[in-house]
Amino acid sequence: MSDLVEVTIAATAQTRMVGSYAGQAAREETSYAMQLRTRRIPTAIAAAEARLGWRVYATNRPTAQLSLAQVVLAYRDEYLIERRLGRLKGAALSLRPLYLSRDDHATGLIRLLTIGLRVLCVLEHVIRQGLSTEQQAVTRLYAGQPNRATTRPTAERVLEAFRNLTLTVVQVGSQLIHHLTPLSTLQQRLLALAQLDASCSTRLSAHSPKPPD
Repeated sequence: MSDLVEVTIAATAQTRMVGSYAGQAAREETSYAMQLRTRRIPTAIAAAEARLGWRVYATNRPTAQLSLAQVVLAYRDEYLIERRLGRLKGAALSLRPLYLSRDDHATGLIRLLTIGLRVLCVLEHVIRQGLSTEQQAVTRLYAGQPNRATTRPTAERVLEAFRNLTLTVVQVGSQLIHHLTPLSTLQQRLLALAQLDASCSTRLSAHSPKPPD
């Protein structure tokens, strides 16, 4: 504040004689009257106001790879990091307070769930990238809202679309017969957006003398 406001303090001394009283000798007493004055410095205040709201961004990427606008957008997307941690603790992976007696068990479980978190992140990124390339939203992902469209579906919402699938395995003699609920048009499109071949589903229902790998 000292560079924005000029402060002046003036003190005025006043001395008076006090006579002897109750065994005390005569003496001089000095009192001070203080006066405070302030003056705004308009040029300094204007300069400070001009700097308000500005932030310094630093990155190790060259400007050819990351423009100023992209830096700002990346900074504003920092909440995505917290979203990942929230997803790890949420319903999808359900990392809860652990009641394990061995540290290596707790470490192993956290590492396993972290792998699951990475799978969710990659799936979500690939599908959103595919929708961005197609420039076409996907619908029928929201229960009760079949016409609601989105170009940024979450991985959890995508996996929910496959919830109705049932794999039935029937053994007839020495042969195992597999039957999988046929994929809907939406499910087929989501697989394509995720860059997964339809055979990852159809091979589960192929007749085989042993369960699929």
